[in-house]
Amino acid sequence: MQSLTRLLGDTPGRVLVRLIVLSFVVGVVLAALGLEPRHLLTNLLDMIEGIWNLGFDAIEKAWQYLVLGAVVVVPVWLVLRILRVGGGRT
Repeated sequence: MQSLTRLLGDTPGRVLVRLIVLSFVVGVVLAALGLEPRHLLTNLLDMIEGIWNLGFDAIEKAWQYLVLGAVVVVPVWLVLRILRVGGGRT
């Protein structure tokens, strides 16, 4: 059980509660933006199909997606990492 706790970063129950709360909050935000799960999946599949159909232009498009995602992911990761280090957890 200790290795599972180490893997998850906390006890399974606490992680589950955190994930449920976070999922609810993100769901509210996405609903406020007018997004639905089926639309997200459809858009993802359309994007993959579009990249496939673009051929060599797909590399440029993929790079744009990577940079766009990194603009969100890297700062969030950095803040979370700083909070973990500041809190004494590794």
